[in-house]
Amino acid sequence: MSDEINTLEDLQAVVGEATAPAIELTPREPVIDSLGRSYATGKRKDAVARVWIKPGTGKVIVNGKPQNEYFARPVLQMILAQPFTIAGVEGEFDVVATVKGGGLSGQAGAVKHGVSKALQLFNPSLRGALKAAGFLTRDSRVVERKKYGKAKARKSFQFSKR
Repeated sequence: MSDEINTLEDLQAVVGEATAPAIELTPREPVIDSLGRSYATGKRKDAVARVWIKPGTGKVIVNGKPQNEYFARPVLQMILAQPFTIAGVEGEFDVVATVKGGGLSGQAGAVKHGVSKALQLFNPSLRGALKAAGFLTRDSRVVERKKYGKAKARKSFQFSKR
C-alpha cells in the first residue's frame, strides 16, 4: 500500500472529477389549472378534504358554508389559518373545500393539510416554510382498534379476586 489516501485532495486525484455526474437542479414549477386554481387533497384521521385555492380576498368556504359557520369553534378556525400565517400570505387566497368523513377536528386538520399542499403547488417558494412547520406531512395517527378480551383498545375489565 504505497498509495495511501490521507486527504480529500488525494482522493480527488485518484477518483477524478469526470466520474461524478453533474446533477442539475430544476426549480419546481407552479401547478395551476386553467381557472387559476391549485388543487390538493388533505387527510387527517378518517377525514378527507378536497381543497382548491386561488388568489382572492381570504374567503374560506367549507362544504358550501363560510369557515366560521362550518367550524364554529375558534380553535378549529385557528387551525385553518395556520398555513397562511406560516407562509405569510394571510388574506391573499380564497379557499373552497369539500370535506367528508371523521369529526370536526379531523376535518379541520384535513383542510389544513390540503391548504398547505395547495399553497406549495401554487407557489413553490413557500414549500420550505410549510415543510419546516410540518404542514406538508400527513398526520398518520388513527384510532387504535379494539382487541378481544378488552373493554376498549387497551382498557381492561375490572379485576376481582373473588
